[in-house]
Amino acid sequence: MDKTSLSERDICTKFITPALRAAGWDEMLQIREEVSFTKGRIIVRGKLVSRGQAKRADYILSVKPNIPLAIIETKDNTHSVGDGLQQALEYAETLQIPFVFSSNGDGFVFHDRTAPGGPSETTLSLNQFPAPDELWARYRTWKGIDPTAEQIVLQDYYDDGSGKAPRYYQVNAVNAAIEAIAKGQDRILLVMATGTGKTYTAFQIIWRLWKAGRKKRILFLADRNVLVDQTMVNDFRPFGGAMAKLSTSSKTIERADGTKVDLTLALDRQRRIDSAYEIYLGLYQSITGPEERQKLYKEFSPGFFDLIVIDECHRGSAAEDSAWREILDYFASATQIGLTATPKETRYVSNIEYFGDPVFSYSLKQGIRDGFLAPYKVVKVHIDRDVEGYRPEKGQLDRDGEEVEDRIYNTKDFDRTIVLDERTRLVARKVTEFLRESGDRFQKTIVFCVDQEHAARMRQALVNENADLVAANHRYVMRITGNDKEGQDQLGNFIDPESTYPVIVTTSRLLSTGVDAQTCRLIVLDREIGSMTEFKQIVGRGTRVHEDTRKFYFTLLDFRGATNHFADPDFDGEPVQIYEPGADDPITPPDDAPPGADDAITPGTDETVVDDPDGVHLPTKGSGQRKVYIDGVSVRIITERIEYLDENGKLVTESLRDFTKAALRKRFASLDDFLKRWKSEARKQAIVEELEAEGLPLDPIADELGKNLDPFDLICHIAFDRKPLTRRERADNVRKRDAFSKYGPQGRAVLDALLAKYADEGVLNLDDANVLRVTPFTAMGSIVELVRAFGGKLGFEQAAQELQAALYQDIA
Repeated sequence: MDKTSLSERDICTKFITPALRAAGWDEMLQIREEVSFTKGRIIVRGKLVSRGQAKRADYILSVKPNIPLAIIETKDNTHSVGDGLQQALEYAETLQIPFVFSSNGDGFVFHDRTAPGGPSETTLSLNQFPAPDELWARYRTWKGIDPTAEQIVLQDYYDDGSGKAPRYYQVNAVNAAIEAIAKGQDRILLVMATGTGKTYTAFQIIWRLWKAGRKKRILFLADRNVLVDQTMVNDFRPFGGAMAKLSTSSKTIERADGTKVDLTLALDRQRRIDSAYEIYLGLYQSITGPEERQKLYKEFSPGFFDLIVIDECHRGSAAEDSAWREILDYFASATQIGLTATPKETRYVSNIEYFGDPVFSYSLKQGIRDGFLAPYKVVKVHIDRDVEGYRPEKGQLDRDGEEVEDRIYNTKDFDRTIVLDERTRLVARKVTEFLRESGDRFQKTIVFCVDQEHAARMRQALVNENADLVAANHRYVMRITGNDKEGQDQLGNFIDPESTYPVIVTTSRLLSTGVDAQTCRLIVLDREIGSMTEFKQIVGRGTRVHEDTRKFYFTLLDFRGATNHFADPDFDGEPVQIYEPGADDPITPPDDAPPGADDAITPGTDETVVDDPDGVHLPTKGSGQRKVYIDGVSVRIITERIEYLDENGKLVTESLRDFTKAALRKRFASLDDFLKRWKSEARKQAIVEELEAEGLPLDPIADELGKNLDPFDLICHIAFDRKPLTRRERADNVRKRDAFSKYGPQGRAVLDALLAKYADEGVLNLDDANVLRVTPFTAMGSIVELVRAFGGKLGFEQAAQELQAALYQDIA
């Protein structure tokens, strides 16, 4: 057999897989082939959305499912045996796999990442591939796993039989936590960006420790009721009857599959605890409080729980005076796992000091690069009063008739100590304008306000701006804050992809963390955000990809300069676009890249086109501080600008127009080159079809320009800056030249109707006689009669081709 004639797939089937079987690897349980472990980065260019190519390993070998040991990168036999090693090493680092192999079917090059002191690369023949036990023994030695710890590390993942498998970074997080706990570490920190499945990761950790018998009683703590309820009916559902909620309030809620279930409670009406359960979930506010009688957790003995998992532990759980720290200290003997998207490091609070360094981290930047998280655009809006400040006129009175203190007020004051109602109305107007111009007024939107009172005013302003849709359903705009029961009751509907209403919600802090708003497409910032931790959490409200509703990216509409956090070195996931429109510019970002974006990347052949409680800042009674309301003060937008950035903050992403231009210039070297091809191609539609086959559809750019342009004019205008003519203008030019005079009345009528068909519908193949089978031609006579007017079919085709040539007679 001539190996060099075999494909890479043939090499795998005929040489690699048999070598693995001969070494003792189980083909059903331990060998996986062609494993795609990322989704492919989402790239946004105007209305065009594409995905980069997913990363795919040729082989991943696991001692047990989701406990990977080795990766193999294969090449066909025209390559040398080690040609795939560098790629495999890159993948191995991402997947945290220690043993790396490359092969071309002749043998293997083996790179051992566990042996830094010895020879790390060796060449093996096909029959020398290591057995599973050999690699597992090396792994155990490398990790320091003793026989007792091995039993826990090898405990199975939960598998519901549906084929759902954890993502690669979730596997890394689970295995890192399990190995640390198996070796005796009792404080674990996992840092994972919002939207990457922290709760599912926690479930797999708890499941494996519980099934292994290492942790028998477990407490899962969160600080939002909706988080506990979602967790019980979704990710933690397999725990079944062993699980209960530390609550006295019975509740029926809907699972992800649409079925309804009653939550099992561990408390009776007298707040007595049923200690027969093994998995307890609770709201930390409901099991502790400032008074001793509120400290329900003390009804458990300090040694009752073996494991405590704290969801979103950045919100003060590590602070010495926090309620969560009080609970953690009480159950000090338990292993404690903190889950966070943003480890909190300040002078007063440190998750790192309490938990130690994270055993695993997965950032927003990594999530966007891998395609698991949605990228985002930023629209920066600067209001004159925010930028220039506001100083009241001498003797200026507020709404209550009291004189306003004479000083300069700025963005820190607006809606906190002083209220300019016109400013609120302007923000509401711009938000509404954005939704209108985007073409979808029903995209889920969160507006973050200074406090609950500001959220109420913003809701009213948005109601007035969207009176038509509010009249159809009053829940189109709602306030969801800590003191608003009606609003909180609608939170479930807002985050439900199947529920249309509410569409726009105003809030202060309730929606900044932990709420899984999968279909949120617009986040509006109308308050300052001083904390990087909170800023990351707010960004996280929109990072979930929801392919069923074609949500691949989202927009941040920033009125307060909050997105200046992007310049902070602690921020790890920059936007793809920043736009600061001027006073007369549209609020939606244009799809033109900024000047200087010459290094813009274009989709390559490896891309696929896819279409704290609220009110903490409220003035306290008796404090002497009140909000000052001033009417009649004009405000206006002064600047709005656009930039395209990648995850490293460099200008690389480009507009749909620039992408199209670059792609067309690659296809046609010059205008003359294109004109020669266009003139020589009898069937013009063939050129359009070729471009579509190359991933360059012209329809999106035609929609963007908003004109009825021929593909010819689209290409000349976009690629070569030629002034375009509309189809109707081209048709009228032909009529003015009286190009039909040599034909009889019926022939002229047919050609005039063909011109109208071209102008109205953009029909390019005018010489296709089948066009005569539709209106208006059917009213002119039979197809035989119409063709006879030109002396036969060949005469008709020649006349139509002459007509088509006349359309482009003006080109150089």
